[in-house]
Amino acid sequence: MDRNTNSYTRLKEDSTFRATLPYERFMALGPKALTDAELLAIIIRTGSGELTPVEMGTRLLNMSKKYGGGLSGLHKLTLEEIMSVPGIGEVKGVKLKCIAELSNRIAKSKIGERIIFKTPEIIADYYMERLCHCDKEHVIVGFLNHQMMLMGDEEISVGTVSQALLSPREIFISAIKNRAVYIVLLHNHPGGDPSPSVADATLTDQIKQSGKLLGIELCDHIIIGDHCYYSFLEHKVGGTDFG
Repeated sequence: MDRNTNSYTRLKEDSTFRATLPYERFMALGPKALTDAELLAIIIRTGSGELTPVEMGTRLLNMSKKYGGGLSGLHKLTLEEIMSVPGIGEVKGVKLKCIAELSNRIAKSKIGERIIFKTPEIIADYYMERLCHCDKEHVIVGFLNHQMMLMGDEEISVGTVSQALLSPREIFISAIKNRAVYIVLLHNHPGGDPSPSVADATLTDQIKQSGKLLGIELCDHIIIGDHCYYSFLEHKVGGTDFG
């Protein structure tokens, strides 16, 4: 036992071991001792002629900075972007995308089990990193139960830099399928300014009125900008009270 403990202590202090042998560090010290780059290196497994697995992981994390950085930013890298790193081919790229997607789903399921959308600020915070870095307009609908608890969401539309195409019909087909009692609508403005357009206000009113007829109320329509947001509810334009 003592010999193993001393061995692990030496491994902790060995810079060569730390830089090049993440798998062995995992076995000796456990996953919590590893950096994000080292965790990625274990998935990558082998290096290229130019880069070690850790260097490849570091490069991926640097690339993810344009999407907010870290492992959450990695989720937004395309397969083509991942494969641009020397030594990462299609097989490794697909594995990394799958790991990122699994991580994203686990995080969403844990939060979704307990998150209650009581205020526009809570909703905006939940979706901020997902939407604020997108270079096109994405429209998301969140499905809530009678306690305002998030049951799930769906990306309804992806548009251009300045416009997303959707209709109330698409929204309520998904809302009915997901047995929503309430819905919240979100989309981003790639330019960074969350101020609503006339079209945004018109769409909000259309969805609000359609929801009343179907018994599925629109709680709010939130526009995400560059780490800021606009809430129709907060500005008393459409939506309904959060009760």
